[in-house]
Amino acid sequence: MTDHTELGRFLRARREALQPTDVGLVPGGRRRTPGLRREEVALLANISTDYYERLEQARGVNPSESLLAALARALRLSTDERDHLYAVAGYQPPQGSGGDTYADPGLMHILDALHDTPAQIVDELGTVVVQNPLAIALLGPLAGLPGREGNGAWIWFTRPEARRIYEEEHEAIGRTIVADLRASVFRHGHHPVGQALVDALLEQSREFAEVWELGEVATVRSTRKTIIHPRAGRLDLQCDVVLSPNTGNRLFLYRPQPGTDAAERLEFLRVVGSQTFAT
Repeated sequence: MTDHTELGRFLRARREALQPTDVGLVPGGRRRTPGLRREEVALLANISTDYYERLEQARGVNPSESLLAALARALRLSTDERDHLYAVAGYQPPQGSGGDTYADPGLMHILDALHDTPAQIVDELGTVVVQNPLAIALLGPLAGLPGREGNGAWIWFTRPEARRIYEEEHEAIGRTIVADLRASVFRHGHHPVGQALVDALLEQSREFAEVWELGEVATVRSTRKTIIHPRAGRLDLQCDVVLSPNTGNRLFLYRPQPGTDAAERLEFLRVVGSQTFAT
């Protein structure tokens, strides 16, 4: 059962503790009250301002788990704060990674500052949790998709058309994805969400099953990427990976390779926006 009074009190306290610059927003004019405005939190969580106001004012709203995850990201909650949010809303706090779309606040702070570099945060199983605008323009909208549609392994092995933007050897990429998934599934013992993903992939993709049988284990690390974008053309990039040991979240950022024109091509994407991406 939701404790509406504590839920509203907690949301208000966390909102007032943040400044616009903490979440990548421009401060704007003078503010009558401390912290973020309600409409700013609503924007960050992708909900209406009226709905968020009802939550804060304890007016009988019962948020879903997916909405709580969005609020935890918007308010940059620590794992302890996120677990408290779930508890007062009447849910069991998420156990481990996978499925709750939580974003590590430290990685979110870095992502907010990366205006000229494509960046996205993925959970331990490779599901995209949040992207900055340039990552959407480069790779397409992946965060917040239903079910497994935003998971890297699922996309690679069930949507072959998604591979066409990568120039590298596709077999090698597939083996890297599977080796990383195996490491994640078994890193902390039994991982039910991860095992369910593996079982679904084994059923859906013969290619995945063949690669899975190789038994390779390796965590994804920084690597060179060559992406053939439908509008920006060839981009030679270095994909760097920043890990949060506390949450298992990883920040992937794509910086231009020195000596190439990738920086100019990324600037083109930043200007034209994500509407240029075609799948």
